[in-house]
Formats: sequence, structure tokens, C-alpha cells
Amino acid sequence: MWDTHLVVAALRADRADVESYARVLSHVLGDALPPGMVEVERRRGLFGRGGEPVAVRVHGQDRLLELRAGKRGGVEAEAHQVVRGVVISRRAVTVEQWLELLAAELTGLAERDAAASAALGRLLNQ
Repeated sequence: MWDTHLVVAALRADRADVESYARVLSHVLGDALPPGMVEVERRRGLFGRGGEPVAVRVHGQDRLLELRAGKRGGVEAEAHQVVRGVVISRRAVTVEQWLELLAAELTGLAERDAAASAALGRLLNQ
């Protein structure tokens, strides 16, 4: 139903930092995604308030996708294989690979859930 290449292109558009991805995943798609699927880690701000996002984790059916601010700027990505809630492997991936894995998770969810499908349609302007 959904073309993962279109989803990747929509997610990739002008996003080069964790904050952009956090905004898209938590605001644009957040209401349609299952509770707890997207986790945003923030640097503590003034008086303990939430600061800027430093990591985004997307919990899929059998994987955890993590995108975080790199130590020297930019973005670092990892894909973790999960079995019954336990990470059994992790590997560094490129941001492009991370986006492809995320698109596959989102399209799979959209095929099973009408609200997720509608949110994905809004992201793709369809």
C-alpha cells in the first residue's frame, strides 16, 4: 500500500539533526503511533526543564532504531535487534539505512492501523 521510498524521501527532506527527526516523529506522526513507540531523550535544560533532543528511539516489533547527536556534530544511527524485549545485537548504520528501516516500520504499522495510515498520508501529503 505505502511505498517505502516515498516515506524515506519525506522523512529525509532537509533533516540533518536529531531535533528535526524528533519533531516529525513526535508531532507529525506522534498522535497516530502507539504510545511508547517513539522515545525522545532530551538534554537537561535550565532548572531541570527539558532541553534540546539528543536522541530519538523508535521501538518497532523486533527492532529498536536509535538516532542520536554525534559527538562531533551530525547524527549517528544504530539498529538493535530485539527479542522479547531484550537487545540481542546492535549495529551502526548510516542515516539512510536508518530511514529505510524506519520507513519499513511505519509502512508496516500503517497497513495494520488506520490512524497510522492517515498520519503517514499527511506526512506524504496524500
